[in-house]
Amino acid sequence: MEKNEQTQIEKLLLILSKSWSTESSSKWSHNNPAKGQCGVTTLVINDILGGEIRKTKLSAGWHFYNIINGSRYDFTASQFNENIKYMDILSTREEAFSDTNQKQYVYLKESVQKKYKMNENNDRNKSHQGVKYKNQYKNN
Repeated sequence: MEKNEQTQIEKLLLILSKSWSTESSSKWSHNNPAKGQCGVTTLVINDILGGEIRKTKLSAGWHFYNIINGSRYDFTASQFNENIKYMDILSTREEAFSDTNQKQYVYLKESVQKKYKMNENNDRNKSHQGVKYKNQYKNN
């Protein structure tokens, strides 16, 4: 995995953890913010990064996650106390959507996109400030 992709994934995980709430899943709690977020999170990540949606059968039911550039990303694995034995069964947006509803999906998508764009703008401003700083001293 490229460093840029890893950084993007880490930023998205942080943004997701700040976005999850009872608005994105009725199972959310302060003690387990990822609980019940797998379907909706998988859909939002698929919107942003593309890739495939996969699923694995667990004791609680189907668990959804993403495959991006051939690598598995399970942004909500922390909700479980058990180790997950991934089956990597190909799934669809429709199946993942069956784990959520339109209101939860729209809330999480808008929340993540807003924070993601703010984060990109902050990164862009920092890099531009660095360029100005470098250029400012280049001629001296």
